[in-house]
Amino acid sequence: MIITSEQISLKHLLTAESLSDQEVMGLIRRAQAFKQGAKSNLPDEQFFVTNLFFENSTRTHKSFEVAEKKLGFDVIEFDAKSSSVTKGESLYDTVLTMSAIGVQACVIRHSQEDYYNELIQSKTITTSIINGGDGSGNHPTQCLLDLLTIYEEFGYFSGLNVAICGDLTHSRVANSNMKMLKRLGANLYFCGPEEWYNKQYEAYGEYLVIDDVLDKVDVMMMLRVQHERHDSDEGFSKETYHQRYGLTVKRAEKMQAKAIIMHPAPVNRDVELADELVESYQSRITQQMTNGVYMRMAILEAILHGKA
Repeated sequence: MIITSEQISLKHLLTAESLSDQEVMGLIRRAQAFKQGAKSNLPDEQFFVTNLFFENSTRTHKSFEVAEKKLGFDVIEFDAKSSSVTKGESLYDTVLTMSAIGVQACVIRHSQEDYYNELIQSKTITTSIINGGDGSGNHPTQCLLDLLTIYEEFGYFSGLNVAICGDLTHSRVANSNMKMLKRLGANLYFCGPEEWYNKQYEAYGEYLVIDDVLDKVDVMMMLRVQHERHDSDEGFSKETYHQRYGLTVKRAEKMQAKAIIMHPAPVNRDVELADELVESYQSRITQQMTNGVYMRMAILEAILHGKA
């Protein structure tokens, strides 16, 4: 049975792998429909949503805000620096407050991995939780917009060759994407400093030097160096990292013509990716940002269906 967009309902979105394949494809199709101008099928009621970001963000935060406004939601402003968090209020009590005053969905980014477990186990909190990123754990909405971008390009996942390159250990994007792409049938390769590679990834793909995957891949997925999650950057200078592990112009010339370049952004230009490649004909980075709005519209709609 194929699930239509109208049938997708979610109570929360915490990890991408918690979704069924049918739900993933349903969200992709719904996001495509929104991109083509479809209107929301939500009831004409007032919905309150808030974005609780305890880590800095541009793309995720603002694309959620645009998605919410496109859907006609009332967005309750929140700034951690001017909230009771500065007085010592916990995340739990912040969300408890939002739930008590009638906010139906909270989009949350937090540095603590699995922060959501305490929230969804509460018998008092009734608001839905959408995970906007938890530490180095998961980033389900980025994963889904990446899947949308790949699907738009190729129309399938099974058999695609995808390289995930860079700061693997600290990347919640890598963690979410490797699990879902493997499940959907893609062949995965991992590249980057050995210091930032975990042998647990062997369950998902093969670790290779970047120069050995260039002519194999359909998708070159570069990752930002997560400076904020490092005690140090292992002695790598910007230039050293780029030459050893980055996608240089010369390396890109060895890629297949059909291959695409992706990056969750923000891009450290001339570190993970040569400046000239960020907006090149093979790059889909801008498309990823655009797709973020439409995928997040699909997710928010499914969450509100779940509350009906």
